Amino acid sequence: MVGAIASGQMAEHIGRKGSLMIAAIPNIIGWLAISFAKDTSFLYMGRLLEGFGVGVISYTVPVYIAEISPQNMRGALGSVNQLSVTIGIVLAYILGMFVPWRMLAVIGILPCTILIPGLFFIPESPRWLAKMNKMEDFETSLQVLRGFETDITSEVNDIKRAVTSANKRAAIRFQELNQKKFRMPLILGIGLLVLQQLSGINAILFYASSIFKAAGITNSDLATSGLGGIQVLATLVTTWLLDRAGRRILLIISSAGMTISLLAVAVIFFIKDTVSQDSHLYYILSMVSLLAIVAYVIAFSFGMGAIPWVIMSEILPVSIKSLAGSFVTLANWLTSFGITMTANLLLSWSAGGTFVSYMLVSAFTLMFVILWVPETKGRTLEEIQWSFR
Repeated sequence: MVGAIASGQMAEHIGRKGSLMIAAIPNIIGWLAISFAKDTSFLYMGRLLEGFGVGVISYTVPVYIAEISPQNMRGALGSVNQLSVTIGIVLAYILGMFVPWRMLAVIGILPCTILIPGLFFIPESPRWLAKMNKMEDFETSLQVLRGFETDITSEVNDIKRAVTSANKRAAIRFQELNQKKFRMPLILGIGLLVLQQLSGINAILFYASSIFKAAGITNSDLATSGLGGIQVLATLVTTWLLDRAGRRILLIISSAGMTISLLAVAVIFFIKDTVSQDSHLYYILSMVSLLAIVAYVIAFSFGMGAIPWVIMSEILPVSIKSLAGSFVTLANWLTSFGITMTANLLLSWSAGGTFVSYMLVSAFTLMFVILWVPETKGRTLEEIQWSFR
């Protein structure tokens, strides 16, 4: 959450690349603290440092990807961010079955150490360079990204027009975010990213082994790894579909699928409380609940996993992106914190009741998307942001 608060201002003042470079340092120190921990205080310190780094990265990466992508590939490239997250999760699941946790923490250092030198070989966001009035660097960066044979005149003019309009205004203060022209992008950004977490995805992924054990699955670690693998495949499909089908329809299918799957899981857990654990019916219910949880994760990965971050990076106007982006990312991590902290308590209170509460959130998400979320496929960032005025 602290990283989320800092992320917007860091990305605004030192650039997207500079923010990622700085975020990698506490990540490396955090993993080292965990791997060489002498007592629990090292683990807490390591996790706090990790949290700060990830908080910065979780805002900066989708914004950077959206700002460098051509409009016809922006959705697919944006969802690669979530695809990478799912690959990281499944690697942690699989390695965790074979590798001691200290060694797992050492392995965690590798992506961060590759990121720092890798950043020297990629261009800075052209939109950020334009906002900073570095016009020569801005055009060079855009030309490198689009290819030297491509005519970038039209895109250069669009970006310059948007940036000139944004730079005429004084720096936006927090109170000014309530203006009518900013209200809708903020409601959409916060709404989608808060509902993403309230649907219980982290509770199910973090406590997957416990849930599978409660469902009667004997090898719960293997089932959890399989779940992670399925999530990667479903996110790959989303990456392929996003710029073909559009954001809205995938979000509608995703939230509808989540609602139905969670309803099925809740009903099964309620029925199982009345059935003997030795009966054949109990075994069948266990298998069906496993399939319903897998269906939920597939449905989540099909839209609600990647698309809220993609839409957040597309709809926030240049003039409020740093402040509003921090606020939206903070809302996401704050909700994630709340869901993760309460999941164990809720599951021990009533597994069926827990899934009912997540199901109601998913049903509300479906209505939220149908009523308010616009389609952003095939439009430039400038067109999307002008449409809210």
